Amino acid sequence: MSAIEVGLKVILMFFILVSIHEWGHFYFAKRAGILVREFAIGFGPKIFSYKKGETRYTLRLLPIGGFVRMAGEDPEIVQVNPGQTIAIKLNKQNEVSSLFLDQLDRRSNVILGVVEHIDLERTLQVSLDVDGERVTYPVDREAMMVTKGVETQIAPYDRQFGSKTVGKRAIAIVMGPVMNFLLAIVLFLIVAIMSGVFTNVKLDSVLAGKAGEKAGLQKGDIIISIDNQPIGSDREKLVTTIQSSAGKPMTWVIDRSGNPLTLQVTPETEAGSGKLGVVISGDRRSASFSEVITGTYEQVVGTTIGIVTGLQKLVMLQFKLDDLGGPVRTAQVSAQFAQMGITVFLSWMATLSLYLGIFNLLPIPALDGSRLLFMGLEALRGKPIDPNRESMVHFVGFALLMLLMVAVTYNDILRLIKG
Repeated sequence: MSAIEVGLKVILMFFILVSIHEWGHFYFAKRAGILVREFAIGFGPKIFSYKKGETRYTLRLLPIGGFVRMAGEDPEIVQVNPGQTIAIKLNKQNEVSSLFLDQLDRRSNVILGVVEHIDLERTLQVSLDVDGERVTYPVDREAMMVTKGVETQIAPYDRQFGSKTVGKRAIAIVMGPVMNFLLAIVLFLIVAIMSGVFTNVKLDSVLAGKAGEKAGLQKGDIIISIDNQPIGSDREKLVTTIQSSAGKPMTWVIDRSGNPLTLQVTPETEAGSGKLGVVISGDRRSASFSEVITGTYEQVVGTTIGIVTGLQKLVMLQFKLDDLGGPVRTAQVSAQFAQMGITVFLSWMATLSLYLGIFNLLPIPALDGSRLLFMGLEALRGKPIDPNRESMVHFVGFALLMLLMVAVTYNDILRLIKG
């Protein structure tokens, strides 16, 4: 497989994982009537941008996530204050369709005046002093404010994130991770269908000089039993038995080309775990419907337990910097999986999707879990947390996450340089 093909697979995987997460936020925010200003893949400077309807879709430089920017989540950047000179344009209903905040002398077919009163959220009215006369106009709900050549659609209060009930806001937030969970289930389901069911456990290869070769194991050997315990088609049982038997002699019964053989096998100790230096595979058959469902369930549950265990060690600070991987290491590992076949790559993609869903639900500032926590506190208190304080918490959390990301990425690059 060429490097270009591998690279395209990894990029496509990242695009799908982030897009499905952000689409969950986007779709349910739109259903709640919230104005979604931007749907972004990546962070940093824009590479590509186009607008459709109310939303601008952007592709950004840094492939470390994405975001959906909803009206009212953060203080709006463009503001109009009394005493400010602006120009307005009216539509056929005599409503303000555009408010121009600069380059007023270049505007044509507009009304120029000094703002006496303006409300673009609730009453949707603007009062201007035009040549000493006060005039008041209603404002179109989809009116545009134009400044520095950039158009920004106004957001009436009922189109803002904060105007919706706690339940609707919570659904718009939680559906990002939920979409990652659903994608993981679908991918594991596809893998279960494509992989079929193992009918036995076979050695795909035996590494030279390792404990397996020293014990006489060969490629193609079918494992029948270990210490009188049948193995059948349970690869996980074989792996667990090897790992827990470091330095302990075991009696293996194998089938080699139809002939039963008994071997004494002793795993080597490596990083506190038993290792044989063998690659395990097996013969397969098509899976039944119940086996597909069972296999999918076992993959989802097993992978979830592994992810939660890893995150628990992270929270308890039971890790070294080398244990962590940023975008560089993730891309490197993903490229390795991409070369191992479609089923292995889809399984890895499902694992990453599950990880993104779980990680985003952690109550860490700037993540979805933290926003849900603030909503829970709001529901208990009966009133929202001060938006400025909440925004500050999320800003600090995001900054700390970015610092950690920089440190991990730097370490990943050093690892690559050192080989």
